[in-house]
Amino acid sequence: MPRIRLGLVLHPTREVSPVVDTMVAWAARHDAALTVRAEDRHRVPESVRAVPETDLTAASDMLLSVGGDGTMLGALRLAVADPKPVLGVHLGKLGFLVEVEPQELPAALDRLLAGDYTLVNQGCLVCAVCGDDVVAFNDVALIRTPGQGFVTATLAVDGQRYGYYRCDALVISTPTGSTAYSYAAGGPLVSPATRAVVVTPSAPMSGISRAVVLSPEETVRLELKSDSGPVAVEVDGQIIRDGSTSGAVDIRYRPEAGQVVRLDPRRYQERSALKLGLLDLPLLPAQLRELLPEEVRRRLDQRELPPPL
Repeated sequence: MPRIRLGLVLHPTREVSPVVDTMVAWAARHDAALTVRAEDRHRVPESVRAVPETDLTAASDMLLSVGGDGTMLGALRLAVADPKPVLGVHLGKLGFLVEVEPQELPAALDRLLAGDYTLVNQGCLVCAVCGDDVVAFNDVALIRTPGQGFVTATLAVDGQRYGYYRCDALVISTPTGSTAYSYAAGGPLVSPATRAVVVTPSAPMSGISRAVVLSPEETVRLELKSDSGPVAVEVDGQIIRDGSTSGAVDIRYRPEAGQVVRLDPRRYQERSALKLGLLDLPLLPAQLRELLPEEVRRRLDQRELPPPL
């Protein structure tokens, strides 16, 4: 029996071969089993077993997400019925969820095998749309169709109606998702250690115009009004309904729906803070250095050492 079974969740379009080759070589040295979704069979060597997407989680002890935040969110959603630890390998652009750079992967895999890591529980939103339950680890968004009016919807919390929105979009996010669409729409940054639901309007025209932070025990209901324009419903950036002009979306928070592997939680937090700074705040050169891969920073440090006496 393999010492560890790793399921690979690959970015759908990015070139992942160098990272996959690193994983295959490591697996051969450490008697580990690699599994991938059948749809990605053509992107991996023959030594990697392919299974239907619905079987990947059951066939794995851990999932390795190779891509950006979107790929990692997909891995978390894939495992929501049977949460398995997910480690993100960064091939994206900014990336708030992923932690490991490709050159750090062999050492990271060694630590996985040794059990030298921390698990961070992630909550998600369960969204009922037209009778279907879908989950979002970042956010659920109601978005207007350009040129066809605005999102006009009433807000109810635990059955109590509070007001209405008329805006370009409504974003309902987890604390993890507060750094994404909600933040871009002017919502608050919420500590990932907090359990909360944030409702943020984007470009509000009338009605409620500020973000609302709710308890995770409260259920949110957004119901389209008769004068609403056609609305698309996005879950973690994926459209699940398009052109709706009536109906309601019910959203509740589910704690501990996913598990994220953290190898260095403090360094991850520092990097995330700096990445937010790149979006919004001026940074000192020393802070910018912290975003560089460790090997690059080490070489820079060596170049700046004073000459020997």
